[in-house]
Amino acid sequence: MQGQKELYEVLDRLGIQYEYHEHPPLATIEEAIIHWKDYNSGRCKNIFFRNHKGNRHYLVILEHLRKLDIHDLEKRLRQGKLTFASDARLKKYLGLEPGSVSPFGLINDHENHVHLFIDEKLLEYERLAFHPNINTATLVISKSDFLRFLEYSGNSREFLKLYD
Repeated sequence: MQGQKELYEVLDRLGIQYEYHEHPPLATIEEAIIHWKDYNSGRCKNIFFRNHKGNRHYLVILEHLRKLDIHDLEKRLRQGKLTFASDARLKKYLGLEPGSVSPFGLINDHENHVHLFIDEKLLEYERLAFHPNINTATLVISKSDFLRFLEYSGNSREFLKLYD
């Protein structure tokens, strides 16, 4: 699994500029809001799911204050019941530890196994904030650079209206 050094190498290779903000470990959105108050960006929360068979995995990226209607997403996917993926699955597919879920973990998904669902609301922001695969820092990047990173990853993705 690729770590922090490799993530920054990828960002540099892609010409992606970022602001780096260090903070204490953040386990909840409530904790994060305290440290994010000065960021001029959309703030994101990331949720990692698996389908009921355990053969498909999804990373859902939402604006941090929005509530995900999991049942609505299940109906749209027609994959049966979605559950939070285990810590072992998070490590296997994204190379991440609990509390550090981030789209930057896609650098470890070499088989493009994980599909992304991204809240359309995030398109309203010029800049977005994500953990850099650890929960003791946040990177702020432009929306266009985020989209370029997703292109680089090669993972399938779709923008959806994810209802409150």
